[in-house]
Amino acid sequence: MKLVPLGDRVVLKQLEAEETTKSGIVLPGQSKEKPQQAEVIAVGPGGMVDGKEVKMEVKVGDQVIYSKYAGTDVKLEEEELIIVRQSDILAVIQ
Repeated sequence: MKLVPLGDRVVLKQLEAEETTKSGIVLPGQSKEKPQQAEVIAVGPGGMVDGKEVKMEVKVGDQVIYSKYAGTDVKLEEEELIIVRQSDILAVIQ
């Protein structure tokens, strides 16, 4: 099964939270809050949204930072995904 977002929506896969000690040891899952960093899995077509022309700025594979309380959590085939509007994406990590 595949998610195909509509309009200006973007499907994100949250990146795993990892905490690294000063000596370089990685401690996975130690984060108290979920990270706001994710990878773009699918991008909607853009076009006319709420009467305005929307050009999609992100593409599949981009790593992004999104707004803390944005989106809808979806579970698809044991994979947890987030669907957000493009306007909820704050930055692309390069």
